[in-house]
Amino acid sequence: MQLPNLLATRRGRLVAFFSLYMTEGIPLGFAATAVATQLRRQGVGPAEIGAFVASFYLPWAFKWAFGPLVDVFRSERFGHRRGWILFTQIVMVLTLLALIPVDLPTGLGIFTVILLVHNTFGAIQDVAIDSLAVNTLSEDERGLANGLMFAGASVGQAIGGSGVLYLMGKYGFSFQSTFIFVACALLAVTAFIVLPMKEAMVAGLAPPARAAAGAWRAAGAEMKTFAVQSFRSFLGTSGAFRGVFFALLPAGAMSLGLALQSNLAVEMGMTDEQVADLSLWSMIISAGCMVAGGWVSDRWGRRRTLAIYLLGMSFPVLYLMWKLQQYGYVMPRSGGAPIPELITILWIASLWYSVFQGLMYGTRSAIMMDVTNPAVAATQFTAYMAMMNLAIAIAASWQGIAVEAWGYPVTLLVDAILGPLCILLLPAMKRPPGLFTDALAERRARMTSMVLGILCLLWIPYWANHELLGRGQPIVSTFYTLVFISSALFLLAGREVLGDAAGLWRRVALWVSPLLLLMYGRSFLGKLDSMPALRSAADILLYAVPLAGGIVLVALATRNWRTLDPDPLPT
Repeated sequence: MQLPNLLATRRGRLVAFFSLYMTEGIPLGFAATAVATQLRRQGVGPAEIGAFVASFYLPWAFKWAFGPLVDVFRSERFGHRRGWILFTQIVMVLTLLALIPVDLPTGLGIFTVILLVHNTFGAIQDVAIDSLAVNTLSEDERGLANGLMFAGASVGQAIGGSGVLYLMGKYGFSFQSTFIFVACALLAVTAFIVLPMKEAMVAGLAPPARAAAGAWRAAGAEMKTFAVQSFRSFLGTSGAFRGVFFALLPAGAMSLGLALQSNLAVEMGMTDEQVADLSLWSMIISAGCMVAGGWVSDRWGRRRTLAIYLLGMSFPVLYLMWKLQQYGYVMPRSGGAPIPELITILWIASLWYSVFQGLMYGTRSAIMMDVTNPAVAATQFTAYMAMMNLAIAIAASWQGIAVEAWGYPVTLLVDAILGPLCILLLPAMKRPPGLFTDALAERRARMTSMVLGILCLLWIPYWANHELLGRGQPIVSTFYTLVFISSALFLLAGREVLGDAAGLWRRVALWVSPLLLLMYGRSFLGKLDSMPALRSAADILLYAVPLAGGIVLVALATRNWRTLDPDPLPT
């Protein structure tokens, strides 16, 4: 029986993109819910689980970098985007199968690395799917299609998270055997949706053979174009500039939407089936509220309603904090007999939280569209979404560290206080009445470069005395991860915007930026203790790289940034 090409009809396209987004949600639900639950059940601490979940989100923070690769490299036989989707789904299946022989928790390191590769290809698949959607969906079906795509992602999370836990808790499947289930779910979409697709050729594209000759050069050129467009768009208006900080800050209290919830569920004695129930109902409520939140925001104003949603996310977190403190449940524990009272409290807090998280979700994306320049919408909005994923990764990491350092109540309190801080940026995040640029872009560039440079230089006294902070020092270190990543991206984009005006710093910035990204590897410094020479070299680099980064950033702050002003981006 020959399967139909779903891209050929309106209904088929809706089914196709719903299913494709489902393949994005399956691995997310699997890692963030099912795997995180099993790791905690096997004695892995909250900090390690937080780092694991953070590493899973990290590739999505850099998915913008895969866009030029998807645009330039293509297959004549399998289709441009269809070829990428086929390739990435096959790799995702293979990496899942490669996890089967990995023993947990002893093999958590290699397990994390394999899943990181898996999710990197998941992020590439997302870029290819979105590109296919842009080139396939007609204007009158994009709204419904986008709604179904997010619904598909939610269904995928339920399959990968709750579905796996149901198989283990209700039907006695082993943890390793569920990897096959997840792989088969991905393969089903590949076989019944992707393989029968026939992608239409897009007019204006160079022949694949010609593109292959200079493919890497073309990809590099697109990356430069992306950097310049993003930089100019982010600095062009007050709303867009504040949108960067809004995207990098937590979107409200995030603790009950990450691994902390499943950690507590395991410690309180919930079975896999009960954790699956909690996850499933949280997802259902959140999905329904996503639709309701967007509908309400269109009528009452996005900034006003989003502020209410973000603030509302803190109340269930504070409720859970108060109850845990009352019961003396402070530090992580290895589990034991079920605690019915606390399980009920966790259910109430989680479902309550799902309401406001769902209300917030769609509205937050809409407000980012408000400050995005339509002329460079794909570039700027993709970057905002990538930064939001980076914020999730950082939140997952610091919360795991904080739970082990301060306990659950203090971590929840800090999360409830810091989460709504992004509300302070909302008043300025509105669509400008005219052009998406103003006379202050140069000053914003100077200020950003100077602040990032000073923060890099402050790393030196911090690192020399970081042990004085005791168990709280990893929290500051997590903040510096954000500083180093932001500094590296600023240097890469800024050198292209400045051009010759950067002087000798243009070349220096190109060398310093990847070294700043490599500062993330400082978390593995302890593994070099058995190799004194390498450890000494690493210790020197830990001071030298931020020093060099700080000097370059401060120097760029003194350069002529007027190239941002005379050529305003059109609306």
